[in-house]
Amino acid sequence: METALQTVTRTELVPYDNIIGEIVEKFITAQDVKPSSRALYRRTLNQFLIWVKERELPLKEITRAEIIEYKDALLGKGMSSLTVGSYITAVRKFYEWTEANKYYPNVARGIKAPRRKQDFRKQPLTIDQTTTLLTHFKEKSTEGLRDYAIVNLLLRTGLRTIEAVQANIEDITFKQGKRILMIQGKGEVEKNNFVILTDKAYEPIKAYLETRTHAKVSEPLFVSVSNNSHGLRLTTRTISKIVKEGLKSIGLDSKHLTAHSLRHTLAVNILKAGGSLQDAQGVLRHASPVTTQIYTRAIEEEMRIRNAPEELIEDLY
Repeated sequence: METALQTVTRTELVPYDNIIGEIVEKFITAQDVKPSSRALYRRTLNQFLIWVKERELPLKEITRAEIIEYKDALLGKGMSSLTVGSYITAVRKFYEWTEANKYYPNVARGIKAPRRKQDFRKQPLTIDQTTTLLTHFKEKSTEGLRDYAIVNLLLRTGLRTIEAVQANIEDITFKQGKRILMIQGKGEVEKNNFVILTDKAYEPIKAYLETRTHAKVSEPLFVSVSNNSHGLRLTTRTISKIVKEGLKSIGLDSKHLTAHSLRHTLAVNILKAGGSLQDAQGVLRHASPVTTQIYTRAIEEEMRIRNAPEELIEDLY
């Protein structure tokens, strides 16, 4: 028996009411968003309908109070503020649409997503940790060369895992005399962004590609070597697993250290090396410098701890 707020893995809506199901599907179809966003709306609204159904509440009788109660229930389940925010956003957009199309009044108007602290959700690595991690991936097998090339690339360019997954061999090209990797940035449908491939970023990729002697330039940059999916494009889950297992192997087993930590590591190191906030923003391709400012706060906190003013008076009394 399903319980409220369980993780829903299927894509269809729960059996609630044929009319409501049709309304929800009309809402999802009407959204001018990517298929992945439609799938997210379907999953999150599915979760909301489970919660409503278990309380035997007719959808037309839902009030603002129930929406707030639902948000509190999500938070009480231990979900992150970011996840709860995505659930509430879907409900809010749904009711905006139902009111505009004269189905139900917008009882979710003004319901705010939980406040999210502007800070690292994932931790960056220190220089020593970074060096140790790279050393771990020095195997000379095709798989070892691939894994080293991936981890090294993430550390030196700040790519997201999805951007590394989507890259093809032919995306390595030149711009104004510099080697670059064309990428499909977050929220984009074309590969119209790029990162610079320095020699240290490119050489491991070159060594890995030399093991794929018959690969066509149209093929994925990184492919599976497993029996079940040999030659197929890697998944984000696989890259995350490669990084996570590497971190664990050097004694770094924390939920705050993941593949995304490598992106944070690059940003912090750019700033520490004298780069500007704009430099870090450009590499990470943040739309707003406000997003990038969390990295300056991380450095300020480190300096605050290293040069603690409280210690200045330690010998005075």
